[in-house]
Amino acid sequence: MAEREHSERVAAHLVHMIAEAEGWISFADYMHAVLYAPGLGYYTSGARKLGVGGDFVTAPELTPLFGRTLAAQAAEVLAELGTGEIVEVGPGSGVLAADLLDALAEERALPERYLLLEVSPELRQRQRELLAARVPGVMPRVVWIDTLPERWRGVVIANELLDAVPAQLVARRGGDWFERGVTIDAGARFAFHDRPLALGPLHDMAQRRFPAHGDYASELNPTSEALVAELGRRCERGLLLLIDYGFPAAEYYHPQRDAGTLMAHYRHHALADPFFCPGLTDITAHVDFSAMARAGVAAGLTVAGFATQAQFLLACGLLGALARCGEPESARYLRAANAVQRLTSPAEMGELFKVLALTRGLDLELLGFRDGDRSHRL
Repeated sequence: MAEREHSERVAAHLVHMIAEAEGWISFADYMHAVLYAPGLGYYTSGARKLGVGGDFVTAPELTPLFGRTLAAQAAEVLAELGTGEIVEVGPGSGVLAADLLDALAEERALPERYLLLEVSPELRQRQRELLAARVPGVMPRVVWIDTLPERWRGVVIANELLDAVPAQLVARRGGDWFERGVTIDAGARFAFHDRPLALGPLHDMAQRRFPAHGDYASELNPTSEALVAELGRRCERGLLLLIDYGFPAAEYYHPQRDAGTLMAHYRHHALADPFFCPGLTDITAHVDFSAMARAGVAAGLTVAGFATQAQFLLACGLLGALARCGEPESARYLRAANAVQRLTSPAEMGELFKVLALTRGLDLELLGFRDGDRSHRL
């Protein structure tokens, strides 16, 4: 009952938004409202989102081996720099931060500070409690921030962040261009509605990236590109590591992918309807890694590696970390091996999830990309 009432409050907020905008809002505005409206949005309302009891499970929730393996890459960069900080953008439950800090403490490779950029008060409190319980000895190094740091030197990690940045939808039909937005139909339901797309940056972006011929619809995400560019401009020296599900442009805008990648998640079910239970349902779009790479390069960064999640984790020593979980017949090892299978299998997260590394001022062949770098595909 409480969930239904909450969704009804979110819907009422959206109805008001649409009415104020004379009956139509962009999909990006819809997605931003249902995910991030203060006190209402999916990530800001206080309901449990991550883990077995939530709507989806991220890699850190599967196994601490994900964070421990990522720590090997972070430690290599921090050693090259002499010291530095780690910034995690969108730290979720805090599990990845706990696993990274735990592993780095064991290796005596802790950063000067570990900054968590979190906009959700509820998630921030959960993170604080988890880290205080898991890694109390390093809490003096942990700092929560509300905005991007003015300057950073070290490692920035964004794990499953960009897929939740509100995307804009563009469609081409019969040679004409449209922006796909949200209205309220005759049955008082939220529905897609296309408006002619005016000439401008969004039109130019779609024209450059969409296949040359035929009807086509897909997402564009200038906000994600702007975020990557801003992180690049603020980087003094270090590594920006982007981990998410997505494709290089040639696959993202393949002619056969003519309906885009937009999807919703509710209680571990993938849905095609982004209007299902607003405020209770996550909405995501896959990441165009070619666009992220270009944005970083335009801001002065260098593409230092692009790989599947499986290639990256294996190169960083995932199997060695698994071997240290105990005897192969033990329950602990078998649980860890099952998680490793999910992280690396082509049928699970291993191929769909990618890792993009962007650097400034590092003369270093990164550990995670020494075997299987696919930068040429960007």
